[in-house]
Amino acid sequence: MYDIAIIGAGVVGGMIARELSKYNLSLCIIEKESDVAMGASKANSGIIHAGYDAKCGSLKAILNVKGSRMMKQITEELGVKYKNNGSLVIGYNEEDMSAISELYKRGKNNGVEKLEIIDKVKLKQLEPNISEKAIGALFAPTGAIVCPYDLTVAAIGNAMDNGAVLKLEFKVKSINLSDGYYEILSDKERIQAKYIINAAGLFADEVAGMVGDNSFKIHPRRGEYLILDKEFGGLAKHTIFRVPSKTGKGILVSSTVDGNLLLGPTSEDISDKEDKSTTQMGMSKVINGALDNVPDIPLRSVITSFCGLRAVGDRGDFIIEKSKTNFINVAGIESPGLSASPAIALYVIELLKKMDITLTPKNHYYPNRKIYEPDKSKYGKIICRCEHISEYEIVKAIHTNPGATNVDAVKRRTRSGMGRCQGGFCMPHVVEILARELNMDFEKITKFGRNSKITIGKTKVMS
Repeated sequence: MYDIAIIGAGVVGGMIARELSKYNLSLCIIEKESDVAMGASKANSGIIHAGYDAKCGSLKAILNVKGSRMMKQITEELGVKYKNNGSLVIGYNEEDMSAISELYKRGKNNGVEKLEIIDKVKLKQLEPNISEKAIGALFAPTGAIVCPYDLTVAAIGNAMDNGAVLKLEFKVKSINLSDGYYEILSDKERIQAKYIINAAGLFADEVAGMVGDNSFKIHPRRGEYLILDKEFGGLAKHTIFRVPSKTGKGILVSSTVDGNLLLGPTSEDISDKEDKSTTQMGMSKVINGALDNVPDIPLRSVITSFCGLRAVGDRGDFIIEKSKTNFINVAGIESPGLSASPAIALYVIELLKKMDITLTPKNHYYPNRKIYEPDKSKYGKIICRCEHISEYEIVKAIHTNPGATNVDAVKRRTRSGMGRCQGGFCMPHVVEILARELNMDFEKITKFGRNSKITIGKTKVMS
């Protein structure tokens, strides 16, 4: 019997778990995939928004600004890269500048610090590669960037260091309430918990429906991206946005914390919650939108594309509320959910305090991650030549909470396979290390869990 079960191991579930691990509670994190950060948390822009976009007084606005202010300290504690690069919303005509003026007023009302409307001269000083057609911008110096999946892995790992239990490949099939506790069932296992926090992302409405709560609906919004080689990461010194529309903040151009150049996302409402395919039309929108802002982007240096699905609720705001007995929904956490995630965790703590749960702080809480230290001799053996990742770093990723158990999990933790060759050289070596460290057969190592087999057998025994 657990005190609390969190359904969903994305950045929001991870931040809630980390916050709850400060208290004397038994805590279980449930995830249907083979690793954490497998939903929107692995496929988004990685932007820590300043907080000027959300409607004044909304949870999005309040928690965005608060979470943005918390992020630097949290990333320092967790050992996650954070870069305060600032953001720009570019204007190309008087209509754009009028919208920028409204964003400035909204940002000020939301409590965003250091906001400034700048002219073309200062814009070119800040961003030399910006289009000559730009006439001004909203400058938000508090904007920043992180790696979203790195932050998720670290937050959940730190929660595990403080006693939380992680259950992967646990797809919730049903939830029953009896005798004051919940029984949560998958195809293979069942657990019991006194409280449930529903942070299931795209599937939060379906999880809520299992306890009879049909008060909201979630639909997916497709966002497609392109990533360029690190050689061109410096083309954008800040995160560059266009004036936002009803469906999103438009095609951005930004460096990543690891030095690549990121273009995207598109914004397309779809119905299939599993459809993460990229499309020719989507890629064209990304390219055209990015070139409008930064005309000299060398598209020949694109090394990969990807698609993420945002969990869009039907209320126009985050849905964070008590539902049924001892059940909390944390749903519809679209942008700026990453930025708001630390503040969302604190908001959930306050909800729990109103539900008669005893929250006693631990005498020994560790805010920093416990990192496994392999044999130092493995420093010298480079596995990923593109990203200069050593065997030491891969072994460390396999044995540090939450440990990597497949190739993509290693990729997210170390960047092995994220360079120019996209794993063409290093993948067999990563598979070999995984098999050795996990004491598994080479053929049983997968790319991302489930049936994503990489090999089917040894060539010498194949007929």
